[in-house]
Amino acid sequence: MADFLNTQGGIALIIVAQCLAVVAFVMISLLFLVYGDRKVWAAVQMRRGPNVVGAWGLLQTVADALKYVVKEIVVPAGSDRTVFMLAPLTSFVLALIAWAVIPFDDTWVLSDINVAILYVFAVSSLEVYGVIMGGWASNSKYPFLGSLRSAAQMISYEVSIGLIIIGVIISTGSMNFGDIVRAQDGSYGFFSWYWLPHLPMVFLFFISALAETNRPPFDLPEAESELVAGYQVEYSSTPFLLFMAGEYIAIFLMCALTSLLFFGGWLSPIPGIPDSPLWMVGKMAFFFFLFAMVKAITPRYRYDQLMRLGWKVFLPLSLVWVVVVSFLAKFEAFGGAYARWAIGG
Repeated sequence: MADFLNTQGGIALIIVAQCLAVVAFVMISLLFLVYGDRKVWAAVQMRRGPNVVGAWGLLQTVADALKYVVKEIVVPAGSDRTVFMLAPLTSFVLALIAWAVIPFDDTWVLSDINVAILYVFAVSSLEVYGVIMGGWASNSKYPFLGSLRSAAQMISYEVSIGLIIIGVIISTGSMNFGDIVRAQDGSYGFFSWYWLPHLPMVFLFFISALAETNRPPFDLPEAESELVAGYQVEYSSTPFLLFMAGEYIAIFLMCALTSLLFFGGWLSPIPGIPDSPLWMVGKMAFFFFLFAMVKAITPRYRYDQLMRLGWKVFLPLSLVWVVVVSFLAKFEAFGGAYARWAIGG
């Protein structure tokens, strides 16, 4: 068996098994994310939420998924059938393959590449095409307007997210997620992580992540009151399920990025307690809880407010922060202890 694993066929089998393990983790997590999302909304609204199918309603998401799968796929008359069917598949696949470079430990990563951040940006920036394809191929004005909104919104907030991450890259000197996490491994535990020196950008990153994934209060591309669910309005059955799954996978990816960039990834918050992938998963679950709470308690923005926030507030602030971190990195000798700490020294 050991000899076979050293052959090309064995190596290929190991790679396939690793890919399936990552896909299985993300898809199983997806079931609990939807369940947790609905339970948080229910608790805020003082109702029970899913509680019938399975123990404590845990199988409600499975039942909903089966319902979508067995429903008839309806394709609107006059639509571009090929593009109409490719759109949700594109959104789902692109959201899934971004997980290839997300580490859960020093060794638990599918592809440990030096340009992991660029890879995630390249893949996530393509996700907007799935939304645009779905809106255009539906041959209806409401999906088309929703897709245009989504394109403008996602591109706008990708700019601020990119500038915020540049500050972290300058602090670390690497675009590898593993290097970023290891740079936060200090003797102060929780207070050694980048959330403290980059504190203003943590809030900007979280809010930008909400806008990037079309989550409330920035769910304007699918605003029911204006666009009748936007780019998804003509979709049903499995294609709609793929759109929804891709959206939740992208949200979970943003939770993972927040954990890696600012909160130490798999590092323990308390010195002396062993680091573990469970810390990484726990942090991701906590940030998803914050995503759910924001949806439950905040009203929706107007579209002009959304764009003004992105271009006139977040973009200048994130750009100024890049200049500040660059200055500290350039003049470390003159910046004192904070400069060395802020750039990961």
